[in-house]
Parts: sequence; C-alpha cells; structure tokens
Amino acid sequence: MTDNAPTALGTPVPYDAVVLAGGAARRLGGADKPGLRVGGRALLDRVLTACAGAGTTVVVADRRPTARPVRWAREEPPGAGPVAALEAGLRLTTAEHAVVLSADLPFVQSTTLQRLLGALRDTGADGALLTDADGRDQPLVAAYCTLALRRGLAALATGPDGLTGLPLRRLTGALRLTRVPDPLASFDCDTWDDLVNARARIREHGHVLDEWISAVKDELGIDLDVDTRALLDLARDAAHGVARPAAPLTTFLVGYAAAQGKGGPEAVAEASRKAAALALRWEQENRETDNGGGSRNSGGQGAPDAG
Repeated sequence: MTDNAPTALGTPVPYDAVVLAGGAARRLGGADKPGLRVGGRALLDRVLTACAGAGTTVVVADRRPTARPVRWAREEPPGAGPVAALEAGLRLTTAEHAVVLSADLPFVQSTTLQRLLGALRDTGADGALLTDADGRDQPLVAAYCTLALRRGLAALATGPDGLTGLPLRRLTGALRLTRVPDPLASFDCDTWDDLVNARARIREHGHVLDEWISAVKDELGIDLDVDTRALLDLARDAAHGVARPAAPLTTFLVGYAAAQGKGGPEAVAEASRKAAALALRWEQENRETDNGGGSRNSGGQGAPDAG
C-alpha cells in the first residue's frame, strides 16, 4: 500500500512504544548520540517525552538516566542490529499497536504519533510510517500492528543467522504500509551538521517558546498542559498595570496557587483569571490617579468608588 494516509487526529489510539537507542553512531565518530542535547535536553529524553502517552515504553540500549521511567531491553548479541533490537523491545510490550522510534528525533511529538496511529487504524495497514523531505520511508518513525511485526520477525528468525545483521527493510518489505509525509518530525540527527541544524531551528522565533516550556516541564518533572497565551497575557497585564517585575512574580504566584488547589490546567486558568482581573483593577486605579482622581484629589481623599 503506497497511498498517503489521512492526517486528521481523532480518538487517541492506545499503544506501547519501543525506542531503539543502541546504535554505533559511526557518522558521529562513535559519540553517545542518544545523550547529545538539543534545546538543553538529551535526544533520547525528547523522544521519550513524545511517547509519554504509551502504556509501556521500552528502550533497547544499555541503561542510563532518563527523564521518565522506562523498561530496558537489549538485543542478543549486543550490536546485532535494528531488527534484533526491535524484537527484543517488542517482547516487553502487550498493546495491539506499537510505536517504533529511533532515539535521535529532535522534533517528533505526541501529535506525530497519534497521526501515525490514526492512519494505521483508518487504513487497516500493518504499519504507518513517516516519509522525509525526499519522500524516503522512515521505518523508525512509525506505528505498527504488533501482531504483524511478530509474525514478520518470526519468519525472519528462521534464517541461518537469525535476526543478526538484518536491515529493517527485510522486515518492513513484507508488511502492508501506509505513509504519512512529515519532513520535520522525520528529521534525525545522523551527523554533526544535523545536530547544529536542529539546535538552530528550535531557537527560531516560531519555535523557541514552546521548546523552552517543554524543556522546563521535563526538567521540573511537570506533566501539565496549560494555556501559555493566557499566562503571557497575565504577565503583560501585570507588567503594564503594576510594574515590570510584577510579571514573573505574578506568574510564579499563580503556579503556586494552582499547586495548592486542584493542580490541573483548570486551577491554573482560574488563578490566572483572578490575577489578571486584579492587574486590570490596578491599571484602572493608575489611570484614575493620572487623571486627577484618587490620592491626587485635594484634601487627600481616597480613591474613587469603583462601584
């Protein structure tokens, strides 16, 4: 199957995730590629953030510190290649669908995975994978039916060397695939130039704020989606209506208040609303004072009644 899949997001599809993080990184001179940082976060941690919705996440590599808990697996023998690594990771999964990712994808996101899973569900294919800017298949940014993968792996394992050294195309070539074009999410860091380009891109005006918020949430262990625009509006109102230093202090207090309450996005929104209303009242009083009201009235009268 070669037609491009629909890309609309619907009901999230449950899945497990297998992340392959044990490659030799020869084009990087043998560097620890999963540990290289883009936007202050290790490439592996960026990928793990994208698949935070997985029921089980398995990383096939030697153990290392990660931003979120995962299960660990290792192919036998170590270094036996991506097919053997995939088989080792798949053993620890139970979901009907599995997302398979390499550990060097700086721009993959949770929405990317749901697009792939939705395409898999809607088309009835064995797998849905991204294609890059040149239209090439990226089998390590893909979602698969685990049953189809297990069948394919079992068939390949009957060869004289088992799964050792087999390229992924030996596995995916026997599957019915659908394709989802996405030049950005499919971008991987195979070379030092790729790494430089990825680091430059996240600092572009259209990306830097979202990148920074994601990095801070990972660093602080926060899994909370909030209305960034509302918080920015609050900071603006506090800076304009009170004083510039009021902006960061107010947003801090909003977060603290939300944590003391329900702690979810609704609590942040409610605290933001109250603080923004207060900032607007301060601004109104400033205007009235500048216009001759309030403390500037002769006789030292109090502020006008706001009604």
